[in-house]
Amino acid sequence: MIEVIALIIAFIFFLAGLVGTLFPGMPGPPLIWAGMLVYGFIAGFEDIGAAFLVAQALLALIVMGVDYLFSALGSRVFGGSKAALWGAALGLLIGLFFFPYGLLLGPFLGAAVAELLVRSKSDQVLRSGIGATLGFWGALPIKLALEAVMITWFIIRIF
Repeated sequence: MIEVIALIIAFIFFLAGLVGTLFPGMPGPPLIWAGMLVYGFIAGFEDIGAAFLVAQALLALIVMGVDYLFSALGSRVFGGSKAALWGAALGLLIGLFFFPYGLLLGPFLGAAVAELLVRSKSDQVLRSGIGATLGFWGALPIKLALEAVMITWFIIRIF
């Protein structure tokens, strides 16, 4: 019975994590990982050992890194300079503190401001910002797929 309760609590964390991925502001991958950890504390760590939890933590970090990478690459694909690439990543990082709008505007403003500092062409500034924003949102399917792998791996592991 305790395993069922632990599983229900873990799935609540998983659901919150997936919602956090769809609606920025909640740390999606860490919530999914925390659900696994809570399961272990309640039901025991026999089914999920330390190596599994470390591997899942690394996967969660990869999912979070996809945000930064795609935002920066999106800016670059749209013709942004290296400064725009770094500006998009920095804008996303700063945007985390201004939820939820900062996560939407952070990559755009970071890339645009950085581009404006190195170039004065307003059309390129706009394109870099748009690229960063599209990159951020383009990462969503990849993040969801990786989170599905995390959850599926957990389910396979405990059953």
